Amino acid sequence: MQGVHRGRWLVAAVGLLALTLAASLAIGARSLAPLEVWHGLTGAGDGAVVRQLRLPRSALGLLVGVALGLAGALMQALTRNPLADPGLLGVNAGAAAAVVSAISFLGVADLAGYIWFAFAGAALVTVAVWAIGGGATATPAGLALSGTAVTAVLYAYVTAVQLLDTAALDRMRFWTAGSLAAAAPGTATLILPFIAAGVLVTAALARTLNVLALGDDAARALGTNPARIRAAAAVAVVLLCGAATAACGPIVFLGLMVPHLVRPLTGPDLRWLLAFCAVLAPALLLGADVLGRVVARPGELQVGVVTAVVGGGFFLAVVRRRRA
Repeated sequence: MQGVHRGRWLVAAVGLLALTLAASLAIGARSLAPLEVWHGLTGAGDGAVVRQLRLPRSALGLLVGVALGLAGALMQALTRNPLADPGLLGVNAGAAAAVVSAISFLGVADLAGYIWFAFAGAALVTVAVWAIGGGATATPAGLALSGTAVTAVLYAYVTAVQLLDTAALDRMRFWTAGSLAAAAPGTATLILPFIAAGVLVTAALARTLNVLALGDDAARALGTNPARIRAAAAVAVVLLCGAATAACGPIVFLGLMVPHLVRPLTGPDLRWLLAFCAVLAPALLLGADVLGRVVARPGELQVGVVTAVVGGGFFLAVVRRRRA
């Protein structure tokens, strides 16, 4: 019966995602009627705005939302820290620092080049935060503190590079704010294999992560290898966050918010939690992107700014609730 209840909520979440996807296609500097959107998707009329701008942007938001939602749920499960997400533990900051370095010092100018630097930066910072936080004996508090410190240092570095390299500043400023606006027709296609690989690894780990939640001793008694599970999950996080950050810049708090929003519906079962995160995270990201287009017309507010404002308040609410 509980599975049926969760299934109904999941169908409702899919419906919400469909609505936000439709809004992302229809709403912008100039709102389009549903028939105009349909003509743009089918090629039946003059729908260049939809085909060349809004469809690539919406597809990118869909993939990035899935990636960050799953990565946040994975990191909370691995660290047993409800405040963990790729932004707070430095993964996004590592990818951002690597990409900004590539832009400024090596002259890399396209996503095909960014993505490898993003992966390298995300992987290096994941290892660094784990080592600084205590390595094999790391506690959730230690990981959170080390992640916060590393994030602060890396974003200070990103800001310094921008200030010193004025020629690259204009190219970097929208990327470092976190934006879907630069999406081109091939952007989603380029990051799709990496995000798909991360999703497949995450799906394969869902059952064993439930066992790991019982504790390392219980997991070993049930025939699983906690170190191997954590290593595989770290690979998934690097794939998901590296691809997402390379494509649109660092977007914080999304991976923190969504698992908390869906946990009352799913309970502790990570199989359901991950499924809900994969649906609701892109819905939330696309909704934030649409809100950014509406509140600042005829310009727009970057989606990373919107999620930071909403997520900051949500973070404080979670901290106060747990303290109470």
